[in-house]
Amino acid sequence: MALTKYAENGASSRLRTLQYIPWLEKAGAKVDVQSFFGRDYVDRLYAGQGKGLREAAGPYARRLFALLRARRYDLIWIEKELFPYLPGWMERAARLSGTPYIVDYDDAIFHNYDAHRSAFLRRILGRKLDALLTGSAAVTAGNGYLMDYARRHGAARTEFLPTVIDLDKYPLHPAPQEEQEGERIRIGWIGTPTTAKYLVQILPQLEAVAARHPVTLVTIGAPQMKVTAPLAIEQHIWREDEEAGRLSHIDIGIMPLPDEPFERGKCGYKLIQYMACGRPVVASPVGVNMDIVGEECGLLASGGDAWLNALERLCRDADLRCSMGAAGRAKVEAHYAVQVTAPRLIRLMAAVMAP
Repeated sequence: MALTKYAENGASSRLRTLQYIPWLEKAGAKVDVQSFFGRDYVDRLYAGQGKGLREAAGPYARRLFALLRARRYDLIWIEKELFPYLPGWMERAARLSGTPYIVDYDDAIFHNYDAHRSAFLRRILGRKLDALLTGSAAVTAGNGYLMDYARRHGAARTEFLPTVIDLDKYPLHPAPQEEQEGERIRIGWIGTPTTAKYLVQILPQLEAVAARHPVTLVTIGAPQMKVTAPLAIEQHIWREDEEAGRLSHIDIGIMPLPDEPFERGKCGYKLIQYMACGRPVVASPVGVNMDIVGEECGLLASGGDAWLNALERLCRDADLRCSMGAAGRAKVEAHYAVQVTAPRLIRLMAAVMAP
């Protein structure tokens, strides 16, 4: 039984759990999915709409009912936690069935609790995940920061499982070797309305680059943004069936992040998407970004001047963009594709379920 946080329109659940189900079924497993939040919740979240207490009660009841049926399964696969914002003793429900379970993390959700602005919530929820971690058969995590937290808070076994793409959905479209006169350089960013705040922080650097080079900022999934001429902007809503195609038409992919505790837990998925399309990347040196972005496939930029210099360097040099893009694609094929990680996950699950 897979206990995801979101339905398929939630990126973390789609990538960390749901994309593996065909691989598990091919290996002989039957997987039932119970999502805590449904499609409507995610749509409202991205639209900036809240939910009332009456609407919030439903997911908790459905999750409790799912756990009452846990004995029917050979393995429980939990994304992040069982009951958001409820005390840690509720997380012990996973242990009561006697069924082994794996917990997966791709975000530092523990900082929602131990770094909450309310001292009261920090006191009662700061260690709410400990019970879940100590009872787990294994914890899978998308970076070392998350693995270290799990180990320090009771997990007996941790496994690195990066957030990955499906190579079949990212056919390679090589970038042109030479720029045509007057062709604009397309700098791309993909994300959600809630993460677009990171992009806003480097708009001054993007505008400065555009003053020297013909640049278009391409966003996928961001809310409507205003930029200052001469930076042009092209904005698209996110659609799963369109993201790979749209990213194949950018020249440079970017991932700015502040160096803060929650951001250190991110898994760099957008970098992997850009690299899968054969495009060079520029990223903040935060968390797993430093592992993903080697000097052969992109540039790390800390601070405004570094971002300006990195973007200018790639804008000036089409050959460098092509060579970095090719190296990035090769790295994804070797380390960041579901074709590589699915067999590892299947082996882990088999080991956990072995008598």
